[in-house]
Amino acid sequence: MIVKSDPLTARGRRTRAALVQAGREAFDEHGYEAVRVDDVCARARVSHGTFYTYFDSKEALFREVAAAVVGEMFTASLVGPAVPDDPYSRIEAANRLYLRAWAANSRLIRMLEQAAAAEEGFRDLLLELREVFVRRGAEGLRRLQEQGLADPALDPRLTAVMLGGMVEHFAHVWLDLGEQADERTAVDLLTTLWARAIGLTQASTTSPVEGE
Repeated sequence: MIVKSDPLTARGRRTRAALVQAGREAFDEHGYEAVRVDDVCARARVSHGTFYTYFDSKEALFREVAAAVVGEMFTASLVGPAVPDDPYSRIEAANRLYLRAWAANSRLIRMLEQAAAAEEGFRDLLLELREVFVRRGAEGLRRLQEQGLADPALDPRLTAVMLGGMVEHFAHVWLDLGEQADERTAVDLLTTLWARAIGLTQASTTSPVEGE
């Protein structure tokens, strides 16, 4: 639980942000179990008592850090207007951006998954954070179905869960466990599998331009 401190002053907001950043660095470097509240306070250059003005426990801070990381990953993997408007190109771009976002945050994400296996509260948090990606994938598939570009028989939500799980697991095996593949090959194959799985019609795709 995050301790309520409303309204925060500008100084209070800076202090809270410093604690979140210090916690993020400490968790990333040493792992959740090894980090103590005093370690975070030392990094943020605040007193032990100040910590408890904003958070009631290390667990509450970790929740805040995890939510911030997933939010950053979600934003980093958004496909912008510069990408061509055809579905294949946008799926390809989304896969590439997600892999890069995972590379930047994989240790903390795996840490959250480990915590979720041990504590129900963290499990609920993990499901809540993953939901933003599932919802985005389901809405995208639903639009393609309405346009007649994807298999209308597919359940949008379950399909998003399954295909998202494919990409997430590959990111872990590739970036964390060292599976050998260059980024272009990985993105091309992930996109091919995703497009075939949803029955993306050939007319709706454009072949990737060589060299891009």
